[in-house]
Amino acid sequence: MAQNNHNTEVIYGLYDDEEDLLHAVKTAKNSHLEIHDVFSPFPVHGLDPILGLEESRLHQAGFIYGALGMLTAFLGMTWIFTKDWPNIFGGKPYWSVPAFIPITFEMTVLFSAIGMTVTFYIINGLGPGVVNKHLDDRITDDKFCIAFDKSQVSVENAEAFFKSTGASEVNSKTI
Repeated sequence: MAQNNHNTEVIYGLYDDEEDLLHAVKTAKNSHLEIHDVFSPFPVHGLDPILGLEESRLHQAGFIYGALGMLTAFLGMTWIFTKDWPNIFGGKPYWSVPAFIPITFEMTVLFSAIGMTVTFYIINGLGPGVVNKHLDDRITDDKFCIAFDKSQVSVENAEAFFKSTGASEVNSKTI
């Protein structure tokens, strides 16, 4: 759906409610209209399956980052307490696995959180200094949007579609 074409002319309709947006997306899919992208100020439950988007693999990356954090903590403490600084604390042995559990857990969570955040920003082209093109300022506030590529659909068909599905406003823009 979302295409990263530069200088794409789109015609888009703004909706006031997420239920109207879901109905419009279903109507577009049933009418075999090629949707360029859909924008909303918050995640809309049920939109991904209608658009045919596959599940994110970010949770798999989170598992890998968590496993890396767990290994880093466990192996780091093993090396520190058995080779680098072997002290007996309160009668515990050098290699006391139960004492490693809290730090191992915290490092697992830390690596997962930071790794998934950085991965999310890289995949989505976000970060400091990045200027993203946007259709309308209200999309990040209280409006929902469906955009069609003008080269894929005629302006008359798009305007008729937006009118029939209850769009509050129809505009066009080059992004």
